[in-house]
Amino acid sequence: MNRHTIQLDAQNRLRHFLTIEGLKRSLLIEIMDLAESFSGVSEQSVKKVPLLRGKTVVNLFFEPSTRTRTTFELAAKRLSADVLNINIAASATTKGETLLDTLHNLEAMHCDMFVVRHASSGSAHFIASHVAPHISVINAGDGRHAHPTQAMLDMFTIRRLKGDFHKLKVAIVGDLLHSRVARSQIHALSTLGVDEIRVIGPRTLIPAAAETLGVHVYHDMRNGLRDVDVVIMLRLQYERMNGAFLPSEHEYFQVYGLTEDKLALAKPDAIVMHPGPINRGVEIASDIADGRQSVILQQVTHGIAVRMAVMALTMRSHAAALEAT
Repeated sequence: MNRHTIQLDAQNRLRHFLTIEGLKRSLLIEIMDLAESFSGVSEQSVKKVPLLRGKTVVNLFFEPSTRTRTTFELAAKRLSADVLNINIAASATTKGETLLDTLHNLEAMHCDMFVVRHASSGSAHFIASHVAPHISVINAGDGRHAHPTQAMLDMFTIRRLKGDFHKLKVAIVGDLLHSRVARSQIHALSTLGVDEIRVIGPRTLIPAAAETLGVHVYHDMRNGLRDVDVVIMLRLQYERMNGAFLPSEHEYFQVYGLTEDKLALAKPDAIVMHPGPINRGVEIASDIADGRQSVILQQVTHGIAVRMAVMALTMRSHAAALEAT
C-alpha cells in the first residue's frame, strides 16, 4: 500500500494522519477550518463538545513529551473521549513484548485511536498498516520523518495572523537535518502555496538535498531573514545527533541565534515561531521569545484546536465506513 495513501479512505477522507506529504491543499484547509470552529471551545464554561463521546483514545508515547502529549490529551477530552496514557517505561514492551502484541492487546480492549510518538522514522506508518480497520492512528512524531499536527498548528497560527499564504516569505532556521517538524512544515507550506520558503543554518545541519523540497538554502542568517514575513526557529535536536555538528552553543547563538538585530532584517510585522521546547540563549534570545513579535504561546493554544480537528476528521471517516456496512 502506498505510504502516502494509507491515511485516506476510498472517499479520500482522513482515516489516519501520518504525514503532510501527499495530502491535497483542500484537506489542509478543511483541517484549519474545523480547528477554527473548535477554537472557542476552550473559552466556554464547559470546555467540551460531544463528538467523540464513548470513544477511547490511547496515547502511545515511546519518546518523552510534555507539550504534544498534554495537548493531545486535552484535545481528546474536549471532544468527550476517554483517554488512556500508556507509560511505556513500565509497559510490557520493556519485558520483551513486541510492538504488535502491545497494539493487538489494546485493540482487544476496544480502543478507537492511537496517538503515537516513536524514535523510529516510519513507525506511525507501520502501526497504521497493522491496526484493525476501526482504529485511527495519528502520528505525534516519528524519528526524523514527520510531525504533521505540529505543522498544521503552525499553519493555523500563520493563517490567523497573516491571512493569504500565497503572499508570504517564510524562513525556517536551525537544525533541519534532524527535524521532523521542519519536513512537515515545508510540505505544508508548499501545498498551501507560500511564495517563498527559505531554510537557514550551518552546512552541517542542512540536508544535502534540501533544494529538492523546493526551498531556498541560506547559510548566512542575515541574508536569509531579509524581508521575510514569518521566522520559524527550530530546536537543536541533541538527542538525534551522533557526532560533532557544532563547535559550541555559544558560537551557534552568535551566528544562528535569533536576536533583535537579526530580526530587524525581517519585515517589521514579521512573526516569530518555535515548536518548542525553547533553548533560550542557544536558538533564540529571551527578549525575542517573550517579545511582541513572538507567537510561541499562541502556537501551543492553537495546538489543542488543531488536534481536535484531526481527531474529529479521522473518526468521522470511521463512522462513515461503519454506516456503509
